[in-house]
Amino acid sequence: MDFELSSEHAAWQRLVREFCEAEIKPYAAEVDETAQMHWDSIRKMRDIGLLGLDVPEEHGGIGLDALGIAIAVEELGRACGSTALSLAAHNGLGSAPIGRWGTDAQKAAYLPKLLSGDYLGALALTEPSAGSDLAGGVQTSARLDGDTWVIDGSKAWITNAGIAPVITVLLRTNKAAGTNGFSMMLVETNAPGLTIDKPEKKMGLKGSPTYMMSFDGVRVPHEAILGEEGRGFQQTMQVLDSGRIGIGALSVGLAQAAFEEGVKYATQRHAFGKPIAEHQAIQWMIADAALEIEASRLMVYKAAWMKDQGKSFGKMAAMAKLKASEVAEKVSHNAIQIHGSYGYSREYPVERIYRDQRLMTIGEGTSEIQRMVIARRVLQEFS
Repeated sequence: MDFELSSEHAAWQRLVREFCEAEIKPYAAEVDETAQMHWDSIRKMRDIGLLGLDVPEEHGGIGLDALGIAIAVEELGRACGSTALSLAAHNGLGSAPIGRWGTDAQKAAYLPKLLSGDYLGALALTEPSAGSDLAGGVQTSARLDGDTWVIDGSKAWITNAGIAPVITVLLRTNKAAGTNGFSMMLVETNAPGLTIDKPEKKMGLKGSPTYMMSFDGVRVPHEAILGEEGRGFQQTMQVLDSGRIGIGALSVGLAQAAFEEGVKYATQRHAFGKPIAEHQAIQWMIADAALEIEASRLMVYKAAWMKDQGKSFGKMAAMAKLKASEVAEKVSHNAIQIHGSYGYSREYPVERIYRDQRLMTIGEGTSEIQRMVIARRVLQEFS
């Protein structure tokens, strides 16, 4: 059992960290304040492969393994939560399904655009009345009319929708078929009848745009199906399992950033005649943070390793996401506590990090849903 990164993974980690330190982190506060992505930085990502993590090399990506992707998302999260979330969604939710299930024609039509740096990819699952309960709650539907599908309904909280050239959409195509009645379809964002509203006003992750979408008789060709008709729900579950590794890695990155800011401030701030880092109360916060971040990172890396080994990784991904997201909340909370009143100021990064991490225990399945997923799989193992 070897807990060291391979030389290739270690070199990749250094490359991404150096890029993030130079091109992402300096603009993190601006991205948050303006609620606008720093597109110059996004375009520069083309040169090191950050826009095609999940895309095979023959289609312009770098075809990275799950561990390499987790490393990249963690480093992005350490630099800027907004950028990390949009990039994680672009790679894992927007590009990966096309690379995995798309036809040659679909890949040729959409992957070059998604890798160009001018757009980011998106996946539309959630609806105004369907979040955790996708199987029972998704009502947005597509019906065949001749050789075209006609789509009606709405989607909510869709990351990157307004900056994507095409969106993969989960739709009901057979209401009588249960979980076998869903299909994924590729819908171009300029399709007549598709309305993408203005970005939502959010507590955090302001630079990662999130949208409401509505479909009013949107027509797409029959070949817009991604993968097999009737397999959309199963495809979604596979995407979410992988996505939980990504959110876990992002949570570790946010926690690491808050931790580093807290330690730095604790060594600089003096109280009662010495740096506050020398006071036991602060030391315990630092020790707990170091412990919990290390545990979270190991769990995320294990989930990624299991995926790379072809093992069943869904339970581990849920455990890693649950642990890392709750650790991010605790560590960022204590980082503000270490800063005292300065931590409440927007002049210090910990205020932004605290707001950004709050989504981590909600997105890609709430903490409550993760506990349900974990418990069910544990019980299956004992049955």
